[in-house]
Amino acid sequence: MRWLSLVRDRDANAAVEMALVTPLLLALMFGAVELGNYFMTEHAVEKQVRDGARYASRLSLSDAYSCPDTVFADANANTDIVNVTETGAVSGAGFPRLDSSYWDRTCGSDTQTVTVSVRCVPKSDIDIGASGNSGIYTSLNGDIPVVKVSARVKYLSVLSQLGFNAATNICLQADSESAVQGI
Repeated sequence: MRWLSLVRDRDANAAVEMALVTPLLLALMFGAVELGNYFMTEHAVEKQVRDGARYASRLSLSDAYSCPDTVFADANANTDIVNVTETGAVSGAGFPRLDSSYWDRTCGSDTQTVTVSVRCVPKSDIDIGASGNSGIYTSLNGDIPVVKVSARVKYLSVLSQLGFNAATNICLQADSESAVQGI
């Protein structure tokens, strides 16, 4: 008879249901926070890489311009482009979207997180009608330099910052290309 009264008792139903649902709710909550952090970080990396490529496109061309070897007039152009990408300033002392320690986390066998490369595009690829008019590149003696800024950084999980051992092997990668205008 005592068991029958225990089965009919509904005083603790809400507590039992909450105990069963809480792990699922916590998993959803932390998952949403982690996903939001991932997208925010990925966006910040892409934005900083675009800033670096945009800066590189405005650098002056060398008088002894030879694509892809000697493109920029400034011998420190690659260092400046990396500084702008990582910190937002040529000096390397700007206010970046991601702190400087973020750029120290390399992925796999990579030795650096930000790389700068230059490829050459023939002017004939721009001047489709063979009119001799290739816009601002008409007076350029040679191919058009296109700078590519790439970044690969290891993602830092929010859960690892909260003390959970959530070692991730996720690498965020972003690339941005821009034709060097030399303006």
